[in-house]
Amino acid sequence: MSIQLRNNCKYALLVPTSMGTRLTPMNGQPFHCSDTFKMQATSAESNVASVSSFLGLPVKVLTSFVKGSPVARFIKDNLAGRRMDVEGPEVEQGSPWGYRHQFNLADCGYGARGPRVQNDRAGEVGRTLNVKDFDLDRIFGQEGVQVVHVSGLIGALSPETGEFCLEIARAAKKHGTRISFDLNHRASFWVNREKELQDIFSEIAGIADILVGNEEDFQLCLGIQGPEAGGKDLSAKIQSFKEMINRTRESYPATSVFATTLRQVVSANCHLWGAIMSEGDNWHVIEPREITVLDRIGGGDGFVGGMLYAVLKGWEPQKWAQFGWASGALVTTLLTDYAQPADEDQIWSVWTGNARVKR
Repeated sequence: MSIQLRNNCKYALLVPTSMGTRLTPMNGQPFHCSDTFKMQATSAESNVASVSSFLGLPVKVLTSFVKGSPVARFIKDNLAGRRMDVEGPEVEQGSPWGYRHQFNLADCGYGARGPRVQNDRAGEVGRTLNVKDFDLDRIFGQEGVQVVHVSGLIGALSPETGEFCLEIARAAKKHGTRISFDLNHRASFWVNREKELQDIFSEIAGIADILVGNEEDFQLCLGIQGPEAGGKDLSAKIQSFKEMINRTRESYPATSVFATTLRQVVSANCHLWGAIMSEGDNWHVIEPREITVLDRIGGGDGFVGGMLYAVLKGWEPQKWAQFGWASGALVTTLLTDYAQPADEDQIWSVWTGNARVKR
């Protein structure tokens, strides 16, 4: 099967997001005993979009900024360097205790020591994202977008962002834009908001063309019955995921593609990396292969980004999963949370296992 895309669109891919920064200790050290850090601009949704933007497709980011903030300027310059167009309001800081961009405090881990992440999101300006700040008829109708990608992270960030993502999905559907939705459940975001968020997530999923998530995401975000807990070998896990997706299809018949990554951690620097994707009645399973990991953060976003790029290029479905797998594997070799491929061939070389020098 193929996913029919709109023609004559200004943008191939659009993502709503709350941009922030990540602080990472140098030389693979733990955060708590480091004094030198690398700062980068990051968000799950812009990470997804980076595969397409670096490979030459037009991408747009909808977000918000703290007016006059040097961190906001740093983020804007980073997105421009990623070849992305950006639209969004400038929000007054209000006071030194007002709005700011989030900080993600994350080390990479090393060997037997796993990475640790702490989110510092107090006063996050992205929580103010509101549909009234954007002309969605212009964006989706006049400019045109082929695919919009929404993540459960931005969808659950605040009541405003939940409604914002829902209105974006509705506008996309109205104008013939395809919808990709990564459920991305985060328990801390859902506390005392389960009914509110499940209603929003269910409506977005109900009009989505592509749904991404692991078994827990489908269970907690959409209320889909999942497999019984307990240790399972790989084949059993794949089979249980297939059974759950078959149940999901009954509730969400409009969705044509379901996907998730498969990851087993051997050490911080050695993972078994796989993926499973369903399109129509066809299953594409990439059994986990060993990959060497420099920094694991962003691998899942890289998978989704590579899969969406392959969809946008009109490739056959088998290549959607392969290119996604390889894009995610590429991200784990980089210190950035997002892929920066030199070209398609670099990603396909990861897929084929060809790490020989290219002169």
